Amino acid sequence: MKRILTATALAAATLLAAPAALAQAWPDKPVRVVVGFAPGGAADQIARLIATPLGEALGQSVVVENRAGANGNVAGDAVAKSPADGYTLLLSSGGMVSVNPHLYSRMAFDPTKDLTPVASAARIAVYLMARNNLEATNVKDFIALVKANPGRLSYGSPGNGSSPHLAGEMFKSQAGLFAVHVPYRGAAPALNDLLGNQIDYTFDPGIGLPHARSGRLKLLAVGSSKRSPLFPDVPTLAESGLPGFDADTVFGFYAPAGTPAAVITRLNTEINKILATPAVRERMIALGGEALPLSPAEFGKRGMDDSQRFGAIIKERKITAD
Repeated sequence: MKRILTATALAAATLLAAPAALAQAWPDKPVRVVVGFAPGGAADQIARLIATPLGEALGQSVVVENRAGANGNVAGDAVAKSPADGYTLLLSSGGMVSVNPHLYSRMAFDPTKDLTPVASAARIAVYLMARNNLEATNVKDFIALVKANPGRLSYGSPGNGSSPHLAGEMFKSQAGLFAVHVPYRGAAPALNDLLGNQIDYTFDPGIGLPHARSGRLKLLAVGSSKRSPLFPDVPTLAESGLPGFDADTVFGFYAPAGTPAAVITRLNTEINKILATPAVRERMIALGGEALPLSPAEFGKRGMDDSQRFGAIIKERKITAD
């Protein structure tokens, strides 16, 4: 009997020690970060900004891999079905969790059950930008121009159901106008066509800001709840006659459900340290957003709140990805 009790106690101690041992052993090989959008976009730039210092902190390489498609679902599905060992992460806009379930009648995975929040990275604002030769120079004139030409102007987005697309639909709804939506496979291709005058405007997630600064594009307004520190003289859409307009989204890291809590805690701690460094904070501002360190629980709650906010406009505008 004494031997049985001793064996049971040893087994229990081994189980309790397992998470601590895992935290010490992990990682012992490179970590892969799958980005749900095309190279050059905001998600891609954020992933690469964090990957190098994260690799230094972990003592292993952090490799970034792009898998664009279905508004982040392709990458989300790949990560959700990966081993829950901490070696495969997802970097995506929060829309993959908070928006896609409202858009797709069927998904190959359930983002709220098959993925777990690890760490937020940035709050990304969207910027109303128009081609440089468009007649309007402010929001009031722009709205008047679109209303005077219903269906003749077009706007691009990184894809159907992306945050810039939803911002465009919020804009159309609140301003009472109609323009043609042109979806692309990423923010960078949409920006290229805007620069080439193939479309008339876009809600840019920040990668077009250098072109706005150089005068190649017109920056008309910020689709956020507050002005950008980069362009303090540019008004928000809320200030321009569309009260309450806010199309911000949060980008962050996710892991397959079941990933050990010790690994999640370690990743969250290291990523939050990186977000607190001046160089990363300044780079996030340059990308048009701001670093946003949160706990996994806080990050998860933000996704649920955004789901309610964006779900309302999806239902109103009858947006679907099917």
